[in-house]
Amino acid sequence: MDRFDSIAAFVAVADKNGFSPAARALGVSPSAVTRLVAALEEHLGVRLLQRTTRSVRLTDSGERFLQRARRIMDDLGEAERIAEGERGVPTGRLAVSAPLMFGRLHIGPLVCRYMQLYPEVSVELQLADRMVNLIDEGVDIALRIGRLTDSSLVARRMGATRRVVVGSPAYLRDHPPPVTPADLGQHRIIASTATAPERRWRFARDGEACEQEVAPSYVTNSAEAAIWHAARDGGLTQVLGYQVIDQVRSGALAVVLAEYESPAFPIHFVYPTSRLLSAKVRTLIDTAAAEDWNFTAF
Repeated sequence: MDRFDSIAAFVAVADKNGFSPAARALGVSPSAVTRLVAALEEHLGVRLLQRTTRSVRLTDSGERFLQRARRIMDDLGEAERIAEGERGVPTGRLAVSAPLMFGRLHIGPLVCRYMQLYPEVSVELQLADRMVNLIDEGVDIALRIGRLTDSSLVARRMGATRRVVVGSPAYLRDHPPPVTPADLGQHRIIASTATAPERRWRFARDGEACEQEVAPSYVTNSAEAAIWHAARDGGLTQVLGYQVIDQVRSGALAVVLAEYESPAFPIHFVYPTSRLLSAKVRTLIDTAAAEDWNFTAF
């Protein structure tokens, strides 16, 4: 059994919803496609497709295997293009993951510019405030904010951001600004669980990390909702600098406790070490390199 041919046949059947259309796409006979898929199922020891006289559908095992199979075929195609000297021409599907708010503010616009430069690439942008598994979820490249712990990923630093405590000027006129984190007990607290634990805010002093327990009057899993409430005199909130840099520069929000801020968090693009650095990933990183993602001075 030629494993690549069998995987290609399986992917074609899944994409074309049938053996005959898959055979036409591959330029072979339907019986050849049937034999290839059957050989793959026998090799794996699982059924990948449920066949009836009228339809073909993926089994649960087939659904899981299809994600990996697509990645295998993409990598094979990319390897062939590199060997043929076509590395500078990105094509195909590019899956990108990013945190929700950073993705909306920065990665979405980046993708729009990227697709204008490279129209032969189709992009799937996944925005979520969780740590995606790049291999299992078929993601080519992800943006991560903070210290990296996964040694199986290659990282390219793109910038940095502070973690800041902010409030509106009107709120701070009516409530004396905190001088130390302990003073937060005298303030209305807006907790964003998207960026910090609900009741413990992190700080640093003289290079030593510390935490301050807070008693929120408003808790939300949306950083944007917390910022909106703070800008309307609702109290103090702790968020990441990139999320409020425009409001701070415009005067809608003011930073407090700056001398107690933790060291800035790095912003990285990461991708799996086991993957070729495809033209798609390389050109996305190159396009992003022109962006100013250093959210530390404001």
